[in-house]
Amino acid sequence: MRTARWGRGKRWLAGWVDPEGRERTKAFSTKGPAERHANAMETDRERGEYIDPEAGKVRFEEVAGRWLASRVVDPSSLIKYESALRLHVNPVFGRRQLRAIKPSEIAGWVAELDARFGSSTARTAFLVLHGSLDLAVDDETIKKNPAKARVVKVPAEKSGRIVAWGDDVVLRIVAAHPPEYRPIASVGAACGLRQRELFGLAEEDIDFEAKVIHVRRQIKKLGREFVFALPKNDTERTVPMSDGAALVLKEHIEAHRPRPYTLPWEKVDGEPRTVSLLFRWTDDKHIRARTYDELVWKPALFAAGVIQEPKVDRRGRRQYVSSRENGMHALRHYFASITLADGVNIKELAEYLGHGDPGFTLRLYTHMLPSSHERARKAVDNRLAAIFSLKSHGAGTERAAVRSPLPRGSRTAAHTQTNFK
Repeated sequence: MRTARWGRGKRWLAGWVDPEGRERTKAFSTKGPAERHANAMETDRERGEYIDPEAGKVRFEEVAGRWLASRVVDPSSLIKYESALRLHVNPVFGRRQLRAIKPSEIAGWVAELDARFGSSTARTAFLVLHGSLDLAVDDETIKKNPAKARVVKVPAEKSGRIVAWGDDVVLRIVAAHPPEYRPIASVGAACGLRQRELFGLAEEDIDFEAKVIHVRRQIKKLGREFVFALPKNDTERTVPMSDGAALVLKEHIEAHRPRPYTLPWEKVDGEPRTVSLLFRWTDDKHIRARTYDELVWKPALFAAGVIQEPKVDRRGRRQYVSSRENGMHALRHYFASITLADGVNIKELAEYLGHGDPGFTLRLYTHMLPSSHERARKAVDNRLAAIFSLKSHGAGTERAAVRSPLPRGSRTAAHTQTNFK
């Protein structure tokens, strides 16, 4: 007896042989799709482009775990990737089958991350997703990476025009520091070091005879632990030290004699490294960025009139409202502005700041370059003075004579002077 389901269902079977010689099948409701699928599988096998249809059923979180484990990066980058995977990627795509992830979904997800958390978070999360899907393509789990579709737009890094502080603002901020921490801000403004590089500065890094500072390490936070590590971009560098900066450091060393301090190198379980650390906190340990920001930097900004008076919470703690633009990195921008103004070129400045690409330095600070209009005028006048002194640039009769060629065979001094080729 026929039921309500008679004549329905997937009654057509597409059959093909995979590269391993195994017979494979897939059911379809009608004949046409079944034939097309079988033909496509056979064609992919002959071209060497065959992807097992079952492979795409693998869940994203499995591939992402393998991708994360395969990264050869510094520990802080690994922590950042793991955090992005755990907080932003896996909650959306972790339990999804790879073949079910669509470009339109990725595009919407990236846009939402950008709106809620900013471009930096969105870019890092996308990097993790994109890399994991690339690994799936290389493992022949899926045929193509949906994150590479044209509809997926990665947010650009948002960087507005940098406005450097004036001399008076920097002076007020430095003066507002407690005396024992004042050299940190002074050297930051005078040498352009990053905050973590300043905290990792040691006595043996200062060459008073050559008037240079060797930037060899930073203090980096890995989870809850701290380590010594190479400066950003894993590159040491040497920066010039002015007479004033040298005097500040000499006085600090005499007043606060540096003593040996040990931290692991690069990794929490890395080889211990000992240096004579220049700056320490009240607990005799290294200075922590957050502690310094809340108890030294932000109070100095308020005292200098850069930020507003803080609010006080129920526990009597002061809550300062500041922005990224008012962070200690602003001292590097100040250093860039004063050195460019006095003729230091972009290539040299990039080396002093530890930028791997001078082009990045140029894009960041091109608006700070002094105007060359007057220098261009002087250069032209100096080199072309002989041309501008020609009489033919003055009297109208002589200008007319130049425009009207003389008869062949007759040459005057004036014509000889103006007949440039």
